[in-house]
Amino acid sequence: MANDLFQPTRLGALTLPNRIVMAPLTRSRTGSRGIPGAMNAEYYRQRATAGLIIAEATQVSPQGQGYAYTPGIHAPEQVAGWRQVTDAVRQAGGRMVLQLWHVGRISHESLQPGGALPVAPSAIRPEGQAFTEAGFQPHPTPRALETDEISGIVEDFRRAAENAKQAGFDGVEIHAANGYLIDQFLRDKTNRRTDRYGGSIENRTRFLLEVTEAVTRAFGADRTGVRISPASPANDIADSDPQPLFGHVAAALGRFGLAYLHVVEGATGGPRDIIPFDFVALKRAFGGPYLANNGYDKALAEAALRDGRADAIAFGRPFIANPDLVDRLRIGAPLNEPDRATLYGGDAKGYTDYPVLARAAE
Repeated sequence: MANDLFQPTRLGALTLPNRIVMAPLTRSRTGSRGIPGAMNAEYYRQRATAGLIIAEATQVSPQGQGYAYTPGIHAPEQVAGWRQVTDAVRQAGGRMVLQLWHVGRISHESLQPGGALPVAPSAIRPEGQAFTEAGFQPHPTPRALETDEISGIVEDFRRAAENAKQAGFDGVEIHAANGYLIDQFLRDKTNRRTDRYGGSIENRTRFLLEVTEAVTRAFGADRTGVRISPASPANDIADSDPQPLFGHVAAALGRFGLAYLHVVEGATGGPRDIIPFDFVALKRAFGGPYLANNGYDKALAEAALRDGRADAIAFGRPFIANPDLVDRLRIGAPLNEPDRATLYGGDAKGYTDYPVLARAAE
């Protein structure tokens, strides 16, 4: 069947041997300097049978960090660390892109250079807590970015894309989802600006499009994806009218000729029907390869592919506990359950020690 989950497909310049994509998963295991190492290389190598691996969200600058022990792609030693990872994945026959990330207001002074306040489109404090090296701490009220600062953040994304290329990635994904900085510009709950980046849908979309233009210039449009989450309330985000907003976003992104649009359908990690939203219309507005995400199992994935509602399916948490997820889905084997206590931070326990089928049968 042409749209079978286990058949090859293309996302831009990327040729995938199957349509099972490993979604980006923050695991907070790169130390305080954000440098990937041998343990991270082994983790991703184990999962190289995925049609495509989207590496965990990776900050484009020191200012872009919002959680302890997450990786960066702005320093030479981070580039070298990621090269160790991409080499391991490539030697195992895999393909890998890097998700480029700036968290905006979802941070804490202790994670920011010089103890500065996190930045955002507007000075509106988010509900929730930041995961810091001292444990969970409430998010502070961020500082609103000055208009003339925004071009510098666009340049951070461009430079990060260049660094990702040097690190051996096959492409990059722009993180415009889940209530982080780009999403904060898009949504009217978090963007109260009165300059050219605020107010109308066109103005609120401007930052995303500037980042996309810069990143595609650095790595090529056919090796760049964008992730959005139109219906998700993650990180205290919302919009008063998301359908026209994200319809405009999808159509504008479609003009770039991107590798794919990666869409979290519903609440991130939660219910798919949290608010009414027409994802089929979103796919149509984009016009290119559509990567569907959120709560998919094998049956839902196959139905989405068969009905033309997606071109590939991203699986998140199932990949944490099942490095051989592709094989398990192929033969209908039961899935390991992730150990919630080891999801974030720590060592190899709950990271690289989950059993694969051959060992599970012993």
